[in-house]
Amino acid sequence: MLYLLSFLVLVMLCVGIAIIFVKDILSAVILSTVVSLVVSIIFLFIAAPDVAITEAAIGAALTAVVFVIAIKRTEMKETADKE
Repeated sequence: MLYLLSFLVLVMLCVGIAIIFVKDILSAVILSTVVSLVVSIIFLFIAAPDVAITEAAIGAALTAVVFVIAIKRTEMKETADKE
């Protein structure tokens, strides 16, 4: 189990570093969702299922949806301003 937790932490760190170098904002949001899902899996392994469910629901799902909606609305406003 220690190897699996170490692997998950390594994946989380690699994805976190990848977020820094990604040029597209939508890709960065998707990668941050991956980090949040990995964190929720880690919470499951350390016997905190309530925190894991909260992290998966709010940290991954709700935050990603809010960010994607904000990105889409910002892009629509930019194209309307250019015309």
